[in-house]
Amino acid sequence: MAADTPTETAARQHTEPATATAPTAPAGALKADAIGFLDALAIGLNATSPAYSLAAVIGPLVALAGVHAPGVMLASFVPMLLIASAFHYLNRSDPDCGTTFSWATRALGPTTGWLGGWAIAMTGVLVVGSLADVAVGFGLLAVGADGLAGNAPVREALTVLLILVMSWLCVRGTEASARFQNALVLLQVVCLVVFAAVALYRVYAGTGSLDAVRPAAGWLNPFGAGGSALTGGLLLGVFAYWGWESALNLTEETEDSANAPGRAGIWSTVVLLATYLGVAVAVVAYAGTAYLAGRADTEEDVFAALAREVLGGWDWILLLAVSTSALASTQTTIIPASRTALSMARRHALPARFARIDPRRGTPGTSTWWVAGTATVWYVVIHRISENALADSLTALSLLIAFYYALTGIACAVWYRRRLTRGPRPFLLLGAGPLLGSALLLWLLAESVADMADPRNAATSTAWFGLGAPLVIALFLAGAGVVLMLLRRLASGTFWRERPGTHEDREAVPS
Repeated sequence: MAADTPTETAARQHTEPATATAPTAPAGALKADAIGFLDALAIGLNATSPAYSLAAVIGPLVALAGVHAPGVMLASFVPMLLIASAFHYLNRSDPDCGTTFSWATRALGPTTGWLGGWAIAMTGVLVVGSLADVAVGFGLLAVGADGLAGNAPVREALTVLLILVMSWLCVRGTEASARFQNALVLLQVVCLVVFAAVALYRVYAGTGSLDAVRPAAGWLNPFGAGGSALTGGLLLGVFAYWGWESALNLTEETEDSANAPGRAGIWSTVVLLATYLGVAVAVVAYAGTAYLAGRADTEEDVFAALAREVLGGWDWILLLAVSTSALASTQTTIIPASRTALSMARRHALPARFARIDPRRGTPGTSTWWVAGTATVWYVVIHRISENALADSLTALSLLIAFYYALTGIACAVWYRRRLTRGPRPFLLLGAGPLLGSALLLWLLAESVADMADPRNAATSTAWFGLGAPLVIALFLAGAGVVLMLLRRLASGTFWRERPGTHEDREAVPS
């Protein structure tokens, strides 16, 4: 690859955004080269919370697709890989910690970029409390404190404390966060591998305690249960795979920032695919479809029951996997929201205080504590409303995720539109692939909105204002985002004077 031009070097260092009309960024910078590729990979994996995600979706997925649940997980991988590719190539031209916010702003305009950044920030607010709650609950179960796990005030207090501790780790330094994440991802994967291996061994040995069935190649056919089952399953898959892009939010703090974070994001999706397929096959084979479908409404509690069935007195292994999975994701989910807020602030899309960086630690303390505080308030309020409301706020996540993932794919095709005719490789990797991924996600978004609009739908547990509660939550957050955007534009219109298409892109695809 040719050496960077002075313009590209300035863009990489973020002394000023690479646009003709962009304002100068505030003094201070994130700590460069704080982590490496493997650290970024671990953070990308942990951000998806593999054990918790599997625990949350496996029951509903089997209820929809039966033994073809692993095939639906395989199909869900396709749009994720296409969008991961878009993240990778956009990051090569603009390694900005704001990811979708920065890219959509420069490709599609400030308003679109602002809404994309808002969506990322709100996903953190919605999910951090729930992840911390799961980490606390399964952690207590793993050590045999079942009574405390069922005590709502104790669990709520420990959850808030855990959010604060994880936020403190994020502020303390990216290196410390990476070391913590490396330990958690190793522990989590080992626990999942042990569980899956024991489950499959007992299936083939005929010593299973449930309605076991031996795996078959046909399970990987995502169309085996019909089109409607595939649609619903893909919606669950969006949630299960979401989070890998956290590696790219640390791009300014990663060695080889133009390449390593993007590769980490892509490899995260590949490792997740192998993990999800292996564990899903083991779970379906050991438990059978009737057992799992009958517990579709209990979400992650399915794994608590399966742990006892498969591992007996060693059930703490799987409980520990889910707990460490949610614990790791609590921290890594704070990262994209805080870095996005930082990126928005230094472009004057948010007040300047969100761009403050600790000069000693090189971390965005203000935006991190803002995310933590908002997420804590959201968790406490929603948790006090009802357990259903907490679950509904998680369901609303799929709308925000599909929106900003799809936006990234579109931004990639627009960003590199002048390169798409230079050969089949650029056309596929920079245009057709990202657009296909975006189209799939927009279709899923429309299907999800239609599904949530009917409060009688089985997937919607609560009705608010004649609509499903998840849709009301998503609409509330979207409306709040539009209002705040308009207020910010009135207070400071600097960001909105930035025009799309003024960036300089570098050659993204090697010949």
